[in-house]
Amino acid sequence: MKALILDRYKKKQPLRLGEMPEPAVGDRDVLVAVAAAGLNPLDAKIRDGEFKPLLKYRPPFVLGHDLAGTVIRVGRNVRRFKVGDEVYARPRDGRIGALAERIAVDEADLALKPGNLSMAEAASIPLVGLTAWQALVQLARVKPGDQVLIHAGAGDVGTFAIQLAKHLGATVATTTSAGNADLVKRLGADLVIDYRRQDFEKVLNGYDVVLASLDGETLHKSLDVLRRGGKLISLSGPPDPAFAKAAGLNVVLALVMRLLSLRIRRRAKARGVTYSFLYMRANGAQLAGITKLVEAGAIRPVIDRVVLFEATDRALAELGDGRTKGKVVIEVSSGASA
Repeated sequence: MKALILDRYKKKQPLRLGEMPEPAVGDRDVLVAVAAAGLNPLDAKIRDGEFKPLLKYRPPFVLGHDLAGTVIRVGRNVRRFKVGDEVYARPRDGRIGALAERIAVDEADLALKPGNLSMAEAASIPLVGLTAWQALVQLARVKPGDQVLIHAGAGDVGTFAIQLAKHLGATVATTTSAGNADLVKRLGADLVIDYRRQDFEKVLNGYDVVLASLDGETLHKSLDVLRRGGKLISLSGPPDPAFAKAAGLNVVLALVMRLLSLRIRRRAKARGVTYSFLYMRANGAQLAGITKLVEAGAIRPVIDRVVLFEATDRALAELGDGRTKGKVVIEVSSGASA
């Protein structure tokens, strides 16, 4: 099958368009013909080798953490899906590979695609949708009346998280540039902080939750806007001991995680704030819940652009410049257009 292959770990290493073997289909697997694949900063970080100690992918392998497509075969123990179903997923770690014509996905990681979305629109959702869900619903338990700050509101996670927080009944503040203010307001943001002209930590206070996805300085400043008992959730690190335990890391790596997060955890504890690092996990049941919200009109995908399969390298290189609004989606096969 045609695939975009990473031959070695290296910063900005080009992906090679080539042939890979057909995926093996286990008893609980669903083979999906990929129509579209979402592109994420995580793909660039894995390509650059940043996750080598944690994710044991051995080149050559195929990147890609978001997909939408059609079921073309099911394993003998699969019960929830059949050939012809339109589905979407964020495959679990160790089984990524959406930048290919076909992928085998564990049934537990898969959900039916929202019926009101195109393949490209659906492919933009799984990773960012599950990240926002696990941060705001599972970890923060956001409820009506809560005040939530979402950093980088015009970014891939931010555009989804604003909508989910509003659906949960929160008052939402977000940081972005002035040029993106109208976008985030349309998504539901109640207060927009222009990060180029305003210091968010001087404007906001008494917040219940901060969802942080930026640099370490922003993470530490975020403590200042939280009330005692508030929750600081980071998507960009540093990882904490709870993450090391959940990931089953060895003693050395667990110690490294503990030391990396020691400063922020101490500062959070001194202020009566809970600090958590979130690394999203594949979850088809949660994705099915997101499907219901999308079909009900509570959340809509935000796509920066859809690009051809052969243009993936350029799109991946541009992810790091901070100029995208929402998600970049790769059209793997025809019929994926937004």
